[in-house]
Amino acid sequence: MPLEIDTLRYGADGEHSGIFALPGRGARPLPGIIVIHEAGGLDPATEDIARRFAAAGYAALAPDLFSLRGERPAALTRERVAELYAFANAVGMANLVDARSREQALAARPEAERARLGESIAAMFAAAVALDAHLPALVAAARHLRDDNPVTRGQKIGSVGFCMGGGLSALLACSVPDLGAAAIFYGVAPSEERVARIRCPVIGFYGALDARINAGIPGLVAAMQKHGKAFEYHVYEGAGHAFFNDYRASYDVRAARDAFVRVLAFFRQHLAG
Repeated sequence: MPLEIDTLRYGADGEHSGIFALPGRGARPLPGIIVIHEAGGLDPATEDIARRFAAAGYAALAPDLFSLRGERPAALTRERVAELYAFANAVGMANLVDARSREQALAARPEAERARLGESIAAMFAAAVALDAHLPALVAAARHLRDDNPVTRGQKIGSVGFCMGGGLSALLACSVPDLGAAAIFYGVAPSEERVARIRCPVIGFYGALDARINAGIPGLVAAMQKHGKAFEYHVYEGAGHAFFNDYRASYDVRAARDAFVRVLAFFRQHLAG
């Protein structure tokens, strides 16, 4: 299917930006999906995912949460993040997260590369834990799709996020009362106080080997049940964190294939049904 793909500026004075992908043919308006990137920012993997949802019949907006008026900080430019991910693929994500293992791996790199990687890693980790700082851009994206964009105006809007974006997809469900549906891919769970504010159905996807993220699943399940929220989740044996990202060594084709089928069915039921 031919797609229309463009850079979109939205929010007050166009302060936020992202890519906007939609089917090139077919009736409009269309339901919208906000595609929320990992901790490395908007990258080719996230853009591919946005195109997949567009090919499935949605208008997909993938915001670049690290960009303000089209500019990213130096440590998180696309080139620097690509270098960081190449390093992570080489040493393994577990070694990137563990401080001692990370320092040992960095010590083997040339000085200039080590400095760049260290700066980018620090910036990425800081961005990944400051989830609330990214919420205004996502709330503005939901408002833009629901109220302003002629392709999606008046239609149901959903969200899907990965890693950092998975946690943000959950927080967006807590923050936007009329969000139509939210999908979480291996994202941290919101607090029970925030869960109580969710009004849309939520689906989660997790890798069984992702112990840090999975530690939050029981509490999320209990909070969703306590407050009468619709939540289903799937845990894939043998898969780890970032199993859906086919640009990374963590990619698991069987888990990714099943999860994509399920998330499409979920959005079909709650956004386009």
